[in-house]
Amino acid sequence: MNNLTLYLVSVLIWGSTWIAITFQYGRVAPEVSVAYRFALAAGLLAGWSLLRRLKLRFTLREHGWMALQGALMFGLNYVCVYLAEQRIPSGLMAVIFSLMAILNLLGARVFFGTPVPGKALWGTALGVTGVGFICLPGAGTTMPGHGLRAGLALAVGGTVAASLSNLVSQRNQRQGIPVVQGNAVSMGYGALFVALYAWAAGRPFVFDSSLRYMGSLAFLAVFGSILAFGAYLTLVGRIGAGRAGYAMVAIPVVALVLSTALEGLRWHGWLLVGVLLCLLGNVLILPRAPQTAKGGTAESAI
Repeated sequence: MNNLTLYLVSVLIWGSTWIAITFQYGRVAPEVSVAYRFALAAGLLAGWSLLRRLKLRFTLREHGWMALQGALMFGLNYVCVYLAEQRIPSGLMAVIFSLMAILNLLGARVFFGTPVPGKALWGTALGVTGVGFICLPGAGTTMPGHGLRAGLALAVGGTVAASLSNLVSQRNQRQGIPVVQGNAVSMGYGALFVALYAWAAGRPFVFDSSLRYMGSLAFLAVFGSILAFGAYLTLVGRIGAGRAGYAMVAIPVVALVLSTALEGLRWHGWLLVGVLLCLLGNVLILPRAPQTAKGGTAESAI
């Protein structure tokens, strides 16, 4: 694939996973669906690693860090996302999730001592202000029968968990844990943690054999969790994480278009202002200079 194709694959797949998640609702509890998704993705990645004879043996300490990454990204983050999208449109969820770029910037400053450029501070202010406008009464749109505030709180909680996981992933890669095998193990831990939580919460482990459910599950596991991940990392390796990172701005746009067309997302003045401020804030924060793939994380999107 050329660079443009890799970029489009990443944006279109990750931009559509937000609406695909809503196809999972129904007979199967959201937490159980999360466990199914990442158990399947982990199995496929592990099988690929075995076929390619990639390293899958790690020390106990490395397993501990990968378990932490899995619990945050593929556990807590996705449980919050699946529950949030029962309450707010998927497009708004995608916009709020794009603020992870801001949280990553602040987290890197706190945990790794990475300098924060002045322009990034303006981006942070715009992004936070944008979310404030989205949360204004009447600005957002809630799904029938559910609370807007709870949905927004879950969306923010999932974004924070994902950002913390990105920092853990950055640490793991700096310690030499390969991305593909590390994600296979982390997804396995995430699926295990969510399954244990679902069991403790009394969620029934049933399966929906409908085409809608199985199709969305396959799409989310294979395309959303594996193919888009590979396309994005390849792009990072070719043009650098800074330039490839602009996908994180385009993804919410795709999600908003799909949410408007398929979920009936209603646009209001404050909502439009909030979305534009969030996207502009992310543009200011993303680095412009080409970077190496080292330290890049494909977990930056769903």
